Amino acid sequence: MYHYFLIVILLLLAELIYFRIADRFNIIDKPNLRSSHTHITLRGGGIIFLLGTWIYTAFYGFQYPWFLFGLTAIAGISFVDDIRSVPNAYRLVIQFVAMLLMFQDYGILNWESWWIILSALILCVGIINAYNFMDGINGITGGYSLAVLLPLLYLNRSLHFVDTNFLVVSIISVLVFCLFNFRRKAKCFAGDVGSVSIAFIVLFALGRLILQTGDFYYILFLCVYGIDSVLTIVHRILLHENIGKPHRKHIYQLMANELGMPHILVSSIYMLLQLSISFGLIAFPLHKWLYFVLVVLVVSVVYVLFKRKYYYLHEEYLKSKVI
Repeated sequence: MYHYFLIVILLLLAELIYFRIADRFNIIDKPNLRSSHTHITLRGGGIIFLLGTWIYTAFYGFQYPWFLFGLTAIAGISFVDDIRSVPNAYRLVIQFVAMLLMFQDYGILNWESWWIILSALILCVGIINAYNFMDGINGITGGYSLAVLLPLLYLNRSLHFVDTNFLVVSIISVLVFCLFNFRRKAKCFAGDVGSVSIAFIVLFALGRLILQTGDFYYILFLCVYGIDSVLTIVHRILLHENIGKPHRKHIYQLMANELGMPHILVSSIYMLLQLSISFGLIAFPLHKWLYFVLVVLVVSVVYVLFKRKYYYLHEEYLKSKVI
């Protein structure tokens, strides 16, 4: 247990040192028309997720080397992107390479099943980018990541699909980050380095769970982000928009911006909803796939009804900016 206490201290110190570096080199996030914040804030505080994984390795051994190399690579290119824009093609190449390294750690790189590997690569890279796109208000990345990691930690007690210390240290790093981000006026934002890194970490643990059990329905642990991301893309396609450009059309953005709900409240809603869905899946006494279908349908309907009722507010916002 004293190891965990020492890790908390190390991560707190690392985050505070990073703040000084970010302030010194002007690594900041400036608000724009698509932002959900109004103050200049330090960017890249989510680098603590990468540092936490390296600290885990220092304390508990080099158990997942290929995963660690992949995480370092994907965090590195994302951190550079936080400082100065990196072409999308470069970022995607590194993301695919990082995922291949993760798959190597899984031991599933069987080129006879290349089409399965390719499909999994596309899905996982899509999830990582969706996780990144959802990082737009105070607390949402930290809160949602806890909502995924806590059910994984609970299941790991009986299934042992990953080292428990890995999950605990990941949770500690998220909690330390939340001290500075999950509040009304954030000290820092996660940045691409943070949202992409924690997405990679979450995917690694979730992937090990799915591979060990053979139960793909555990992807429901990412249900809320997934449905918001996919249906928002569909909505933008129907509006004939370029889905590669930034926007403010996610449900959480409508709640925080047009409806004026506090960021912390919106982030808490996402966190608690995902926690309820995940633990509901664990506890559901009947067929798990039935639960999966019901949850996806209900959340999707809620998304559509919410957009139908409140999207006009966003249209009015866009018109006001044109005028």
